[in-house]
Amino acid sequence: MGGGQSEMDGGTQVAQVLAAQGVEQIFTLCGGHISPILVESKKLGIRIIDTRHEVNAVFAADATGRVTGVPGVAAVTAGPGVSNTITAVKNAQLAQSPLVVIGGATATMLRGRGSLQDIDQLAMIRPHVKWSARPNTQREVIPALEEAFRQAKRGVPGPVFVELAVDLLYDESIVRSWYAVKTEIEDPNLIEKITAGYIRWHLDRLFSKPYPAISAPPSRSAPEAPGGLVGRAAKLLDGAKRPVLVIGSQVMLHPDRAQELVDAVTRLGIPTYLSGMARGLLGVAHPLQFRHKRRNALKGSDLVILAGVPADFRLDYGAHVNRTTVIGVNLSKEDLTKNRRPDLAALTDPHGFLVALSNASGGSVARDAWFETLRGRESAREQEILQMGEVEVDHLNPLRFCQALERHLTADSVLIGDGGDFVATASYIVSPPTPYSWLDPGVFGTLGVGAGFAMGVQAARPDALVWLLYGDGAAGMSLMEMDTFARHGLPVIAVVGNDAGWTQITRDQAEILGDDVATVLTYMDYHTVAEGCGCHGIRVDREDQMDAALAEAVEVARGGKPVLINAILGKSDFRKGSLSM
Repeated sequence: MGGGQSEMDGGTQVAQVLAAQGVEQIFTLCGGHISPILVESKKLGIRIIDTRHEVNAVFAADATGRVTGVPGVAAVTAGPGVSNTITAVKNAQLAQSPLVVIGGATATMLRGRGSLQDIDQLAMIRPHVKWSARPNTQREVIPALEEAFRQAKRGVPGPVFVELAVDLLYDESIVRSWYAVKTEIEDPNLIEKITAGYIRWHLDRLFSKPYPAISAPPSRSAPEAPGGLVGRAAKLLDGAKRPVLVIGSQVMLHPDRAQELVDAVTRLGIPTYLSGMARGLLGVAHPLQFRHKRRNALKGSDLVILAGVPADFRLDYGAHVNRTTVIGVNLSKEDLTKNRRPDLAALTDPHGFLVALSNASGGSVARDAWFETLRGRESAREQEILQMGEVEVDHLNPLRFCQALERHLTADSVLIGDGGDFVATASYIVSPPTPYSWLDPGVFGTLGVGAGFAMGVQAARPDALVWLLYGDGAAGMSLMEMDTFARHGLPVIAVVGNDAGWTQITRDQAEILGDDVATVLTYMDYHTVAEGCGCHGIRVDREDQMDAALAEAVEVARGGKPVLINAILGKSDFRKGSLSM
C-alpha cells in the first residue's frame, strides 16, 4: 500500500492489515482491550460478528479458514477472553486449520504488575499454536500481523496467536493522556521525576515512527509434487490390482482448486474413501466413491494411498494397512510416519501429488473384479442400514430421520457435524452433496464446535443452506449462539437429535460398569430455547411429521430466519461398540 504510514493508530493498522489479507469477517466477544480493532475494522467494511462465548468465535474463524483458504480471524479480550479459546485453538491445531487469533492484553508498561486480566498469555497458548508474537511498539504491529498470516498458511497450516497490548491499539494522544497524571506533576520529587522521565521515554519508544508499509499477501501458487516420487508412485499404482485411495482433510487446503482435485481423482480411477473435510468431494453418486466396509477394503488391497491421512485411531493405528504396500502423502512429517511407516513416503502437499500422479499413471490395469467385490459389500451394508431403519422404536428411528433429512438436502447445502451419537449416525446415512459441504471437529473429537462452525460457514457463504447437526449433549454447549444467528441474520438450520442422553457413552458405560450415572439427560424443549433467542422452533416426534418439518425449516431458512428442529429420537443400537479409544 505504498510508503510507510506515519499517522495511524494501532487499531487502524490491524484493520488495514486484515483488509489487505482478504479478511471479510472478524468473530469476537467484546472487550475494552480490543475495541479499536473492532471499530476500525468495521469502518473498512469488515463484518464484525459478536458471539456469546469466545470459544465459538474461534470455532467460527476456524470454519472460514477451512472453506475459503484465507485464515479466519478471531479477536478476543485479555485474560479469560484468551483462556476461553484454548479448546478451539487446540482443535484447529490438530485439524491443521489456518487461523489467526488476536488477543488483547494489558498496557505494555503494566505487564506483571497486577493489572486487570494480566496473565502470561503467550506461555499459556504457545503449546497450542504453531507461532506466536507479542509486539512491543506500534512499529511492530504490522510486521507481526503479516507474519502471522504467512505462518498460518505455511507448511502444515494451523493456528497462530498475536498478543496486542491495549496501548498499542489506541491513538497516541489518548494513550499519553492515560499517563498524564504521572508525567505532569507540579513540584515533583526525585522519584517522581525519574518515573515521569521513564514514562515519557517509554511512550516515545511506543509511538516511534514511521510505521512500516502494509503489503498484500503473495499470490498462492499451485502445489507442486516431486517428480521422482510421483514416478515411483505411478509405477506402483500401475502394477496394483486392488488399490485403494483414502483422502483426508489435508487434501482440501485449496478451495479454489476443488474441481482440479475432482478431475485428478476421476482420472486415477481407483476405489476412493473420503474422510473429514474431504467428504462431499466426489458428490453423492460418483462411481469411484465408497463409504462402507473401509477396513475390509484396506485389508484386502495390495496398494493403499493415504493422502493427507495419518494412520491414527481411525485406521486402527496402522493395523488396517499393516499387510499391504502403502504410499503416504502428507505435509506433516509426524503424520506421515505415525504408527505405520509408508513404503513410499512423500512429504509434500497431497493435493498437488494426486494431480501429478493422475497425469503420470497409465491406468491400464483391469480391476473389474476388485470393484465388483467392493460394490457388493457396499450394497450389502446399505441393505443392512435400510433394515435397521425399519425397526420400530419409541419416537423417531434415528436412521429413518437421517434418511428423511438427506431427501431435503440441496446442491447448496453444507453440513456441520457437532459430535455425538446422532451426528455419527448421520455421517453414515447423509451424503454431503459437493466439495466443502461437510465440516466436523476433526481428529480431536471436540464437542461444541457446531454453532461456531455454522456461523463461520454461513458468514463466508451467505447463499448456502447450512445444516447444523447437533447431538443433544453437544447442543447444550453452544445453544445460546442461536441468539447470534438471529442478531446477525445467519439463517442456519440447527437439527438437535434429542435422545435424552449421552448415548454413545451410555451404551458402553452401562454395559461394562453397570451404571449410567452422568449420562442421562431429558427430552428438553430445545426448540423453545431457540424461539426465545429470536429463531423459529419446530418439534417433531412422529414419523409422519418428519418431511413436513424439514420442508418447513428449509422454507424459513430461505426466508432469512434461523431454525431449530427438535427431533425426538428413540434409542438405537446402530452404533453399538463404536466408541474409539
